[in-house]
Amino acid sequence: MDIYLIRHTQTAADPGLCYGQSDVALAAGFEDELANLHDKLPEFDDDCKVFSSPLTRCLQLAETFSDTVTTDARLQELDFGEWEGKRFDEIEADALQHWMDNFVSAAPPNGENFEDLYQRADSFWQDLLATEAKQVLVITHAGVIRALLARALNLPLANSFQLRIDSGSVHKMRRADDYLYIEYINL
Repeated sequence: MDIYLIRHTQTAADPGLCYGQSDVALAAGFEDELANLHDKLPEFDDDCKVFSSPLTRCLQLAETFSDTVTTDARLQELDFGEWEGKRFDEIEADALQHWMDNFVSAAPPNGENFEDLYQRADSFWQDLLATEAKQVLVITHAGVIRALLARALNLPLANSFQLRIDSGSVHKMRRADDYLYIEYINL
């Protein structure tokens, strides 16, 4: 099974905006970014399975690959709770610093921590590995991709943010003989 983890392209959100599970639109340059992204990928078989976060920034991209996209809420970005829609510089500095220093176990008010995101991403992953498919596309967010790569590499979750996950990037894994290979990251 070839598994392609794909991060959505750039959004129209203002820089510095906290928008984890907020449904923000893609940037005006989506068509150009889409062409660049498709150039990074091979031709896919007709039976390639496409999974997507239900958020528009992922679903719009996923629908360029297939008319049959399976949305899954477990693929959504981190829930920032009361911080959703606020600018990071509007969040109380001590609370933000505490979260940044402890993001694995600390959550924004009424949001989730990275361990929560990891658990739901892992639940999706277990279901995915039980799926019969030769090719799979997973259109999602940076946090989910970091969680899945940390799982594959057995990294401590606190180290997952050392993985660079660009907008419109592709990360390829191959599962063969019950072993998972990482072929590339952040293409």
